[in-house]
Amino acid sequence: MEKHIAKIQKSIKEKGIDGWLFCDFHHRDMMAYKILKLPITFTSRRWFYLIPAEGTPKKLVSKVESTKLNELPGEKNTYLSWRELHSSLKELLKGMKTVAMQYSPMNNIPYVSVVDGGTIELVKSTGVEVVSSADLVQEFEAIIDEEGYKSHVEAGKIIQDIKDRAFKKIREALDKGEKLTEYQLQQWIVSEFHKNNLTCMDEHPIVGINEHPSDPHFTPTPDNPYHFKEGDRVLIDLWAKLNKPGAIFYDITWCGYVGKNPPEKYKKVFQIVMDARDAALNFVKEKFAKKEKVYGYQVDDACRKVIEDAGYGQYFIHRTGHSIGEEVHGNGVNIDNLETKDERELVPGICFSIEPGIYIPGEIGVRSEIDVFITLDGEVVVAGDIQKELILI
Repeated sequence: MEKHIAKIQKSIKEKGIDGWLFCDFHHRDMMAYKILKLPITFTSRRWFYLIPAEGTPKKLVSKVESTKLNELPGEKNTYLSWRELHSSLKELLKGMKTVAMQYSPMNNIPYVSVVDGGTIELVKSTGVEVVSSADLVQEFEAIIDEEGYKSHVEAGKIIQDIKDRAFKKIREALDKGEKLTEYQLQQWIVSEFHKNNLTCMDEHPIVGINEHPSDPHFTPTPDNPYHFKEGDRVLIDLWAKLNKPGAIFYDITWCGYVGKNPPEKYKKVFQIVMDARDAALNFVKEKFAKKEKVYGYQVDDACRKVIEDAGYGQYFIHRTGHSIGEEVHGNGVNIDNLETKDERELVPGICFSIEPGIYIPGEIGVRSEIDVFITLDGEVVVAGDIQKELILI
């Protein structure tokens, strides 16, 4: 643990911050437990843990839960009353000018911004400036090691196969005269996850026909499904990971057409989405090849420009991509300059999606999603097949 703390301290110092202040109440900040390698035990009182850029870490815990943070190095103080908490926190932060916390100005990065406003006010009342820990969180929570990436690739092989069989299952049902619905195919995919020791953590895949995917997060249910028929446009978005600790999600979206001759507009929209996806991927590759820094918002801009230039900008209604980790939406940099301006840097060891889409309400929904990983030596790679043309079902 001492080596881990020293590594954190080195990064804090490099960023010009005086310390990183962790705190929790009722497990509101699960990132803190993961980063500090803390066991998740009963927590009914507030605790604080300060890692300074230099020197010994400090703990502040309630006398009611006085053994909290015993697993971590550092000096411990306890409090009982709220008055003691306030005065002890001021003493804990003595000499600090700036501390990082799980906070994001204007809530720009909501994944990281989990410390409540009152706690931020309390810390600021001690005379300390609070800055965002977003870059630190990415470094110590979102970087994927070799074993994690292997789990991502292994899950990807299985999911790509399930995706292929899902599209084939549509044709098989039609040839048999069966009325297969979106919901039934979704549930079949989930059953295949279970058979292959994958988990989607009860967040089920998207299967959509015709205008249904024009809602990016359309969810088929037993009450709302269409059944597949000739001439249908189909979108399948599926994500899962190996059902074991430390496994990393794999998340893809593919589109198809039931028949041999897709409508020209559908083909056109699909091609624009493919071009936008490839523009984003190539932008990242070129930046890393030149050893230039690249940030999440810049990749979103490169992708979005293609769709805007094609005249469909108003129909690209979400960010280009999200961080991927042990949760399908991770805590690293997002590919976003729409919903937020994500100014975090893309660094070796991160995984993220690139998934542009065009959603014309009540008519068309097209999305293509790949997962990008930046290896520890800076190579930009994509695990699994990349869709190049519509699947003809």
